[in-house]
Amino acid sequence: MQSLLGTIAAIDLPDGAQRVFHGRGGLHPGCEHLALDFFPPVWVLTSFQPMAEEELAAIHTALSERWSQLAPGAALNWVLQCRVDGTAETRLMAGSVPTPHVVTEEGARYLVHVLKGQNHGLFLDMAHGRRWVREHVAAHPGCKVLNLFAYTCAFSVVARQAGAAHVSNLDMSQGALAIGQQNHQLNGLASGAGFWAHDIFTTWGKISRGGPYDLIIVDPPSYQKGSFVATKDYARLMRRLPDLLQPGGHALLCLNAPELGMAFLQDQMQALAPDLAFVQRVANPPVFADVSEDRSLKVLVYRAPA
Repeated sequence: MQSLLGTIAAIDLPDGAQRVFHGRGGLHPGCEHLALDFFPPVWVLTSFQPMAEEELAAIHTALSERWSQLAPGAALNWVLQCRVDGTAETRLMAGSVPTPHVVTEEGARYLVHVLKGQNHGLFLDMAHGRRWVREHVAAHPGCKVLNLFAYTCAFSVVARQAGAAHVSNLDMSQGALAIGQQNHQLNGLASGAGFWAHDIFTTWGKISRGGPYDLIIVDPPSYQKGSFVATKDYARLMRRLPDLLQPGGHALLCLNAPELGMAFLQDQMQALAPDLAFVQRVANPPVFADVSEDRSLKVLVYRAPA
C-alpha cells in the first residue's frame, strides 16, 4: 500500500474531476485492488478486496495530512467503496458529500453521485475520449452526432459545447438519461439534443430515420446481462455503421474489457465494415497507464469513405 500512500503525500490539488492513483493498471505491486479518484471536493477510494481497519486508518492519516497542506482549513471529505463478489459497499469515511454534487472537467459541468452505485455518473478514464470528441466537433461545426449507450450524456455535452448541431442520445436507462438532461441544463445547453430511452437493438428504424450521422459514438458496457455482451453484441453494432454514417463521417468505438484487446475490435471491423478505415487509437490519460495497453481502455477512431 506504500505506493498509494506515497502518491497521496506528493499529490498536487487536481484540476477538476480525475483519477489520481490507478493500482488496477498493475504498475504498483501490492496495490492492484486500489483506485483513488477526486470528485471535488470529495476523495473516493475504491477497493476490489476487503480492507483492514489499520489500512484505512493509514489512508485517512495520509489524506488528512496532505489535504491540510493543499486546502488549509477545509474539511476533508472522503468515501470508501469496497467491491467484492459483485456487490458494492459504500461508506462515508470523513466529512460530507455535496447535494447536488457537481464537478467539472475541461470546462464542462456534470452531476455525480459517489455514495450510491458502482458508476458515479462520469467515467474518468474516458477523459481523453471526450477531449477527442470536443476537438473533432470543433473542427466540423454543425455536425450531427449519434451517441449510443449514452449513460449520463457526457459525450453529448462536449459535442454540443464544441458546435454540434444535434446529438441523439440513446440508453436503456431512463434514470441515466434524466441525469444527462440535467447535465445539458447545467452547461446552458437548452436545445440541440434528443434523449431516447430505448433498447438500441430494437430501435434501428428510429436511429436510421434520424441519420445519416457525421459522428457515431459507441461506448457500451463490456458485459451487462440482459443488455449487452461485447463478445456477441458488438458485431451487431459494427455491421450497421456503414449505413448510418455520412460519407467521410467518423465512428468512435470504445471498449473497456481487459480480456479483449485491440484485435477484438479491429478484426471484426475488417470483417463486418471493411470500407471504414482505421484512423487512430485515442491515448488514455497517463494516470491510467497499464502493464499492457491491450488490457486498458480501447478508444478507436474509424472513418467512412468520402
